[in-house]
Amino acid sequence: MDDVDAVQAQIAANMLHSGDWVIPRLDGVPYIEKSPLVYWLMAGFFRIFGVHDWAARIPIAFAAVLLAWVAYRYGRWAFNARAGYYAGIVLATCVGLFLFTRILIPDVILTLTTCLAFWSFQRATDPDEAQPRFWAAILAASLGAGVMLKGLIALVVPFGGVFVYLVLTKQLFSLQLWKRLHVVTSAAIFLLIAAPWHIIATLRMPPYLNFTMHSGPGEYHGFFWFYFMNEHVLRFLNLRYPRDYNTVPRFAFWALHLVWLFPWSVYFPAVIKQNFKPTDRASRTRLLALCWAGVLLTFFTFSTTQEYYSMPIYPALALLLGSAMANESSWTLWGTRVLGFIDALCAVTIAILIYRVRNAPAPGDISHALQQHPGTYTLALGHMGDLTIPSFAYLRTPLWLALAAFLLGTLACWLLRGSRVYLAMALSMVLFIHASRLAMVVFDPYLSSRPLANALLRAPKGELIIDGPYYAFSSVFFYTDKNALLWNGRKNNLEYGSYSPGSPPVFIDDSQFQSLWSSDRRYFVLSDETKLDHVREAAPANRLFLVAESGGKALYSNLPLN
Repeated sequence: MDDVDAVQAQIAANMLHSGDWVIPRLDGVPYIEKSPLVYWLMAGFFRIFGVHDWAARIPIAFAAVLLAWVAYRYGRWAFNARAGYYAGIVLATCVGLFLFTRILIPDVILTLTTCLAFWSFQRATDPDEAQPRFWAAILAASLGAGVMLKGLIALVVPFGGVFVYLVLTKQLFSLQLWKRLHVVTSAAIFLLIAAPWHIIATLRMPPYLNFTMHSGPGEYHGFFWFYFMNEHVLRFLNLRYPRDYNTVPRFAFWALHLVWLFPWSVYFPAVIKQNFKPTDRASRTRLLALCWAGVLLTFFTFSTTQEYYSMPIYPALALLLGSAMANESSWTLWGTRVLGFIDALCAVTIAILIYRVRNAPAPGDISHALQQHPGTYTLALGHMGDLTIPSFAYLRTPLWLALAAFLLGTLACWLLRGSRVYLAMALSMVLFIHASRLAMVVFDPYLSSRPLANALLRAPKGELIIDGPYYAFSSVFFYTDKNALLWNGRKNNLEYGSYSPGSPPVFIDDSQFQSLWSSDRRYFVLSDETKLDHVREAAPANRLFLVAESGGKALYSNLPLN
């Protein structure tokens, strides 16, 4: 897809082609917002299988499967086999993990390292554990990998959660506990993993150690300032420049976990009835999971947030839910009945949609029936607001599958009990997830520019111009493996890197575009329907030849194709 999806994959491909594994680049411009481990992982699979979109998704897919397995093993160790099984099922089939692994972001891998860190901490400090040194090393390696995935935020939740837990259990000053963590050895392992790239990148992009709190256009202070100060400190304070991000309202950030953990979130009331007094391994795990989740939610309550920022607490919530589901009670029974009502309501809603669009035409692709809301696109699920009633005419097959899923869920909740109802719910979610996947295929021309990239590859050779910033057509860069000029695109994610010494002159303004477009050399320009008037004003009508259009976007050339 356009936006961050293809951006991540293209950075990995650029690293593989250039041999520069330190400084991520887009269109030749340094892109130093994120740590590079996810790029390295994708580039490794590119080297094995070639540069393909499916190869870029292998690390995310592996991490999601491994996360469910680790949650199962964690729950089995902490509670019992049944609770561990339920915890794994919760993670594998919940809405949030599916939604936020459709995008190439490292958060599911960070969630895996976070889960490993908390489990390793418990194993290392458990008095009955025979290999505390081994688990302390896993803890340090998990923290180091987390920092290499997402920066210092990877330390906030483990350190904060453990700190609160140790205070509550009165173990903060327990010498025996700190001995079992092998602090010196663990610190060495952590630094060995996390420090080298940060040091090398700082040396590669001076000046060094700038701590200014001011962030504005045209300023360049090197890698250290942008990565540590701008991306960590100023972003937390909502003072980062450029402000190319949005934030979820605080109440929604908390309440949406009922959606992200659906359908299993109906059992949260049963979690409240569990024992949290740290008297045995199970209750200690529940308390730690509560601290784990509470620290992250509290931290982001005072910071800017995206919908997926809370993914690292999904395992904590899954452990709590799995424990409650294994200890069947009247609370879980009521949760199942509530879910049956919700599924029935969803089934009725989908049936009404199917009826409403039964005779509606579906010409071309789905972009013809969508209504754009660009102001919401800085949120991960911003495009959901583009849906209209007529657009569901393009989604008939996914709607029928979703209807079957919710009908199965409704029947299961009212007819089955115990482990059988949980299995049936998981199966209904598999069906619903498949329906969602088919819907995303229908959205592909709208969310991706691959058809235009294919048209560009078939067209005569020429230089590409993007109308706007890089992200708008990032999939074209990936599928063509070409660089481009960015017309009025010196903004958002590439703005800071564009001021670094040696950054290529890929940014052009209106006058430069008109000069290039009027030349005898072939150029192509990519634009979307919201900017086509701007293109027509800048390019003479006799020098504007349509090459292809798809998903509300168009590709033009300044010369005839023949």
